[in-house]
Amino acid sequence: MSQFDYSVSLERIDYRGTGLSRPECILAQHNGVLWISDDKSGVLKLSPDGAQTRIGQVGGAPNGIAMDKDGSFVIANIDLCSIQRLQRSGASRTVVDELDGKPLGAVNFVLFDSAWRLWVSVSTLANPRRLAIEEPRPDGYVMLIEDNRARVVADGFYFTNEIRFNTDETVLYVAETARGRITAFDVARSGELSNRRIFGPDGLWPGALVDGVTVDSEDVLWVTEITRNGLIAIPPSQEPVVVALDPGGERMSFPTSVTFGGSDLREVYVGSLKMDRLVHFRADVPGVRPVHWMLE
Repeated sequence: MSQFDYSVSLERIDYRGTGLSRPECILAQHNGVLWISDDKSGVLKLSPDGAQTRIGQVGGAPNGIAMDKDGSFVIANIDLCSIQRLQRSGASRTVVDELDGKPLGAVNFVLFDSAWRLWVSVSTLANPRRLAIEEPRPDGYVMLIEDNRARVVADGFYFTNEIRFNTDETVLYVAETARGRITAFDVARSGELSNRRIFGPDGLWPGALVDGVTVDSEDVLWVTEITRNGLIAIPPSQEPVVVALDPGGERMSFPTSVTFGGSDLREVYVGSLKMDRLVHFRADVPGVRPVHWMLE
């Protein structure tokens, strides 16, 4: 796949943070600070010295989070079916909760591109949302918000989960949880998506449920999978490579996201819906700087 070794033994795993609550999503910055989604507040700040600070009180279930260029946070609140903005002061407000006069559905993830346009994944319109896992249906979609205008740019997904760009933002990857697969699109500068295709296998394995995705500096896609508590790497050649599997959940349970951080972007942090701390290990391959990397 590359000159890097992608396999990680479970013995290499350690942890960051204590008493975390629903730490589904993680943002890393150049100064070593981690920002983590938190359902007891909105966002939790984990400093390099281990200090933890909870910010806000947004209610519901903060799921995906993104940092805007002013340092505030945009939150995909999957329980409240809305997009919220949270200031560092703790003040928060709902910014979007409907599209064309209709409820958004289960808002899952938010992502800024390098032009500071906001990309949003909505898992399903089903209520409760677990029905879209138990009885898969293609009612998930991806929305783009630009110049205060929201529009659907792709739909027909089976429980849309995390979305991520490749290194030069010419490809968008979409995790489809209920099909255990990744769908890819070519991305135009206008934000239009084309050339829809399956990236990698059409299902990692029978019954697989994918969740979080990120890209490393080699343009390899990292994917979290929750039924076997796994991390899988899918290179452009599309032959998956196992990074780590923990079927018994002894070291890693219900992994929902994967983030590169540290001064050299080789520190890997894994979020979870069932653990009260972050899985951490050091990778051989570095990640890619996110757009918020140098923000204060």
